[in-house]
Amino acid sequence: MAFWWPIIVLVFAYAICRFLLMLIPPNVPSIDVDASDVLDRNQSQDNSFIYIPPRGRTQQQDKKVQCYEPATMKYLGFFPALSPVEVKEHVAEARKAQKLWAKSSFKQRRQFLRILLKYIIEHQELICEVSSRDTGKTMVDASLGEIMTTCEKITWLLSEGERWLKPEYRSSGRSMLHKKSKVEFHPLGVIGAIVSWNYPFHNIFNPMLAALFSGNSIVIKVSEHASWSGCFYIRIIQAALAAVGAPENLVDIITGFAETGEALVASVDKVIFVGSPGVGKMIMRNAANTLIPVTLELGGKDAFVVCEDVDVPHVAQIAVRAALQSSGQNCAGAERFYVHKDIYSSFVSEIAKIVKSVSAGPPLAGRYDMGAICLQEHSDRLQNLVNDAIDKGAEIVARGSIGHLSEGAVDQYFPPTILINVNHEMKLMQEEAFGPIMPIMKFSKDEEAIRLANDSRYGLGCAVFSGSQRRAKEIASQIHCGVAAINDFASTYMCQSLPFGGVKDSGFGRFAGVEGLRACCLVKSVVEDRWWPYIKTKIPKPIQYPVSENGFEFQVSLVEALYGLNIWDRLRALVNVLKILSEQNASSSKRND
Repeated sequence: MAFWWPIIVLVFAYAICRFLLMLIPPNVPSIDVDASDVLDRNQSQDNSFIYIPPRGRTQQQDKKVQCYEPATMKYLGFFPALSPVEVKEHVAEARKAQKLWAKSSFKQRRQFLRILLKYIIEHQELICEVSSRDTGKTMVDASLGEIMTTCEKITWLLSEGERWLKPEYRSSGRSMLHKKSKVEFHPLGVIGAIVSWNYPFHNIFNPMLAALFSGNSIVIKVSEHASWSGCFYIRIIQAALAAVGAPENLVDIITGFAETGEALVASVDKVIFVGSPGVGKMIMRNAANTLIPVTLELGGKDAFVVCEDVDVPHVAQIAVRAALQSSGQNCAGAERFYVHKDIYSSFVSEIAKIVKSVSAGPPLAGRYDMGAICLQEHSDRLQNLVNDAIDKGAEIVARGSIGHLSEGAVDQYFPPTILINVNHEMKLMQEEAFGPIMPIMKFSKDEEAIRLANDSRYGLGCAVFSGSQRRAKEIASQIHCGVAAINDFASTYMCQSLPFGGVKDSGFGRFAGVEGLRACCLVKSVVEDRWWPYIKTKIPKPIQYPVSENGFEFQVSLVEALYGLNIWDRLRALVNVLKILSEQNASSSKRND
């Protein structure tokens, strides 16, 4: 006991010191970001009218990205649509900045993350309001989808980021026992990201955080449907970079349309794209010209499977959130619901009760449960999907309401809608709706639910609910998709240690997690001598040039000595290797004499 007592005291003292250090807040400076123009809801007369999209021509023809609140169509201003030449200039400046940033320490990078985290926590309402005004989502949905996910990613990078970017030593194998093998992770250079409009804050911060922490610079083309918010959020990033003495132009936001994105793809060292499958294929074709790596996140048609042994009211609440998340105007959530026939009626009734209490309307005006449809004419597309389903036998059992809209407001709303008697012949069950529609289909056996869930050209995620966790895991394991939640929905994305991405038309490659972080790196394999300079690689004499007559016999014996399955065969082969070497040495000695 006398021997162990000092060790116990030291361990206890160490634990106390670590605990006390945790109580000392880190020294994180605050940053000032000018938000006067985005906070002023009573803008100048030029920027206060209701925006009416011009007929007969697109914004792209005007070479301006027009910005407006989709919930009210109030005009917010415009940003330039950058030409290919201008894009290349932006990328060139980012490349210069990256060469300096690549030499930065992890300490400096972590301080950058802490400054961002501090600002985000202290300015949640501002960030959420900007997101809400630009996309129509509610403040709660902005907090869930924009703030929490971003804070979780920053926290994970602070905790584990450096660990996963340090050289990783690997086994050298039997033939290279005298070598050390490792994998190094070097920055690629300039990352190009083309992101969608549905999460304007997180879609910028998500690739930016991984790119910068791994030593890259990044140029992000924001969606023409969410440029106003993106051009404000970049101010936060630039202020944090300045606070840690990072080079200018390390992170850049560009605005524009198709040609702007094409020019970005042609100029960078890797592309991360979040958007539709059609545009994703175009990105791949363009990236093939320069053979740069591509990560594609192309949306989904996630299956939500409910077995008969669940708590129906509990799962119904999750189902509504899964279908209507992000205000219904930018779902990347569940779009196909498969419910066991034994609880089908009760589940539909519970869902209908919840949905009937949901209203659509301007989120900032009345804190509505639903927001506006961000894309012009998207509500018409949603209605066409519903009409096609009804024409083929589906039935609407419940719809939410639309709240009071101000006089003259543009109709950019779609009420949450539940349909039953749906089948896979309907477009609604095959095409990505991206809207607040819940088609609910019944199944009898688990095998049927799995078959239905896999009957889709998409494969992003799934959610499976059962009173038996083992049963839920068994079903989820057979659904062909990139992420799966057991008795929950979207929990995978809140675990930022996990990779995120899909299969089939949902894309390929992963962001988030270790895989997403390392995907921003040149992965380099390195082998060196373990005991240099005492033991070096030396070519055995039988296979030195000119190769001896028994050179192949030597190789055969060497392979068997190293990799033979039977220990006695390996020993016999080793004896033959040594015999050949000794004969070769003896022959060389005679020639020298």
